[in-house]
Amino acid sequence: MVKSIIIAGVGGQGTLLASKILAAAAGAGGLFVRGSETIGMAQRGGSVSSHLRMEAKEVSPIVPGGHGDILLGFELAEAARMIPKLRPGAKCVVNTDRIIPTNVALGKGVYRGEEYLALLKKKYPDALFIEGAPLALAAGDIRTLNIVILGAAAGAELLPFTEAEIRTAIRGCVKPKLLAMNEKAFALGLEAAEKRWRERKQID
Repeated sequence: MVKSIIIAGVGGQGTLLASKILAAAAGAGGLFVRGSETIGMAQRGGSVSSHLRMEAKEVSPIVPGGHGDILLGFELAEAARMIPKLRPGAKCVVNTDRIIPTNVALGKGVYRGEEYLALLKKKYPDALFIEGAPLALAAGDIRTLNIVILGAAAGAELLPFTEAEIRTAIRGCVKPKLLAMNEKAFALGLEAAEKRWRERKQID
């Protein structure tokens, strides 16, 4: 069965590195994987998305509408933008931090953050929502947000890979001088997700 993952964010958030890490984890696990990236607006602040399709030898690398199994949302509005791509019951990890687009900052548009969040929660009530930026900063650099979200997805057991497989892929894809910081980011995301799931079980 094809397993489709969508990563949505903005330029500068490391969506392409996250995609590379997941592809490496898939390959190491013996899965055939196809990938596709939207990088035409990849300048800082522009929309960027990556599609990964596991066991997808006979299908397009681009996830068609209503077929996304997993969403990793690095930015709130970009996560909401991907809703038409997701199937009912899709698994989601969404960073609730917001990056205001340039046109909004210039008064030429509106960022409806609360509406985006409410829509995502309504469509996917089991989604994991976390504030990723404080965790990335705690790891040492806001640019580790992508690894924080990967850690959160692993902690919530939403990905078709083990924690160990993702850690190994990170070591293979991240520059050695940045590895310790990224490993810390992964651990912080993992811990945040596990804590959130424990709290949710207690409420249930």
